[in-house]
Amino acid sequence: MTDIPGYALLGGVNAPADLRRLPATELPALALEVRRYLIETLGRIGGHFAANLGTVELSIALHRAFDTPHDRLVWDVGHQAYPHKMLTGRRARLETIRRLGGLAPFCHRAESEYDTFGVGHSSTSISAAAGMAAAVRVKNEKRRVVAVIGDGGMTAGMAFEALNHAGHLKLDMLVIYNDNDMSISENVGALRNHSARLLRRLGIDAPHKQRPASEDHNEAHLDNPGAIFETLGFGYHGPVDGHDLDALGAALERLRDASGPQLLHVVTVKGKGFDPAELDPIKYHGVTQFDPVTGAFPRKKTAGAPSYTQVFGQWLCEAAAADPAVVAITPAMREGSGLVDYAQRFPERYFDVGIAEQHAVTLAAGLACEGLKPVCAIYSTFLQRGYDQLIHDVAIQNLPVLFALDRGGLVGADGATHHGAYDFSYLRCIPNLVVMAPSDENECRRMLATGLTLQQPSAVRYPRGNGSGVACDTEARPLAVGKGRILREAHGRRRPRVAILAFGAMVQPALEAAEIFDAVVADMRFVKPLDTELILELANENDLLVTLEDNARLGGAGSAVNEVLVAQHHTVPVLNLGLPDQFIEHGTREELLAQCGLDTAGIQRAVAKRLRSRDLDRPSSAQSA
Repeated sequence: MTDIPGYALLGGVNAPADLRRLPATELPALALEVRRYLIETLGRIGGHFAANLGTVELSIALHRAFDTPHDRLVWDVGHQAYPHKMLTGRRARLETIRRLGGLAPFCHRAESEYDTFGVGHSSTSISAAAGMAAAVRVKNEKRRVVAVIGDGGMTAGMAFEALNHAGHLKLDMLVIYNDNDMSISENVGALRNHSARLLRRLGIDAPHKQRPASEDHNEAHLDNPGAIFETLGFGYHGPVDGHDLDALGAALERLRDASGPQLLHVVTVKGKGFDPAELDPIKYHGVTQFDPVTGAFPRKKTAGAPSYTQVFGQWLCEAAAADPAVVAITPAMREGSGLVDYAQRFPERYFDVGIAEQHAVTLAAGLACEGLKPVCAIYSTFLQRGYDQLIHDVAIQNLPVLFALDRGGLVGADGATHHGAYDFSYLRCIPNLVVMAPSDENECRRMLATGLTLQQPSAVRYPRGNGSGVACDTEARPLAVGKGRILREAHGRRRPRVAILAFGAMVQPALEAAEIFDAVVADMRFVKPLDTELILELANENDLLVTLEDNARLGGAGSAVNEVLVAQHHTVPVLNLGLPDQFIEHGTREELLAQCGLDTAGIQRAVAKRLRSRDLDRPSSAQSA
């Protein structure tokens, strides 16, 4: 595709080699076309938006200055890499991004040779680039390695671990520090404040940036703004206007062949070129369809059931109003975790630690040591980054920290890096930890209330998206720990008799699938401790047990049920349904559940197949589907 109506320059850029042939005088016009294409395309399909508008010129300058893909370019997180994808032969497929079978939401090695490292989680780029630069040295090759990391990503300890090591090794590599004063929520931390003061002194400021309350702390360091990086062994350069192609090009040309570790401080505006996104980059970080002229989003239909995120946020505000010991912690996900209202109402009891999950977990442990009741609101996939702290700092000491795990199970369009597919497995093996999974909004509130009453660590794991619209109790009453409930009884004497033991969000599909088998359906509620009494009762009364979860089958809740039965020498056949032993890519949650056989039809097919296997009358080991 070399010709797009209205895109005279962009239509001719199908690879970085095409970009390098363009006269420098045409690059600003190309940037305008890239930005307009992004606005028009994402206005139709949605996706990560504001961050990509901020990296248009940077993407052009990098691919022009470096010989990609021979030179290695590593993007941190990847939600700002749409211009990179467009300039590396994937522009025509941008319409498919985040859709089933379409372009990956982030950089993906299997998608393009220009995606040198797969990303999705924050702050990995410098470590990966350091590894590549070390390999260049070991293999005695000649190529440059560049990492692009935002100021949000720079709040994570991993980024500084990598800077420290790369500086020690004196690796030939370049780090682009993309400073837009944002992560997803507003960026936090001393480094952010230092950078903001420096930019104001230089007269560089973005309209959405807020002034810190005090400007006198460490003011002397502004005379040497790169001191922190130079201390780590990096040469510091900048700051450079990240939307000035001439300045960017000159800086990159100068640093391209520089020896040793170098850092270029680039200042960009998240949402650049689209006024609504510049004014509210958080709102336009990730978007649904919108008007590409006004930025207006379609008017919402009649309000339906609230999202689990909203349910959590409302419950937390109620809990904090009733108990001054309740405090909340989030690793840079105020909006995504439903903490906006809480942060406004209880600012002195709100801790946004930045993209620092390890610190978030241990901070919560410290708060618990002093008698407070910490609630750590974190996505399931991001708690993986704080796993050692969960075990070492919380569980071993049996501290009463409540983890509110959003985005459990399949999350949809963000794909393999963001699915909460492993939490049942990695949580249930930890001593002292209570693990709960709600089947509806009221259950979610009751489980959160349960966790807050416990004198031990607990986790409530809930999915992305809306609840089922059930009425919620005025007061969230705690549950009996380790007790499930029967939601559907068998209505006849049909044989073979089937019982479905469902966990969390899979309870509703279980109820729908049960009709054709007249199956019993149990909402297990607790992954740990399991309701052993209920499991054995169902095992004694039925010919087949089916466990159902939106977690990896291996080591998940179904495996826990199997362990109970084996320990009791029970021989009832068991069918374990859950996510397969593979990474699930992107698509809508409904598409992915169907792909994994976890929609109503898929569950019915799997159970029917098992019932046809003719081995229900003799001892059988558990099977998976």
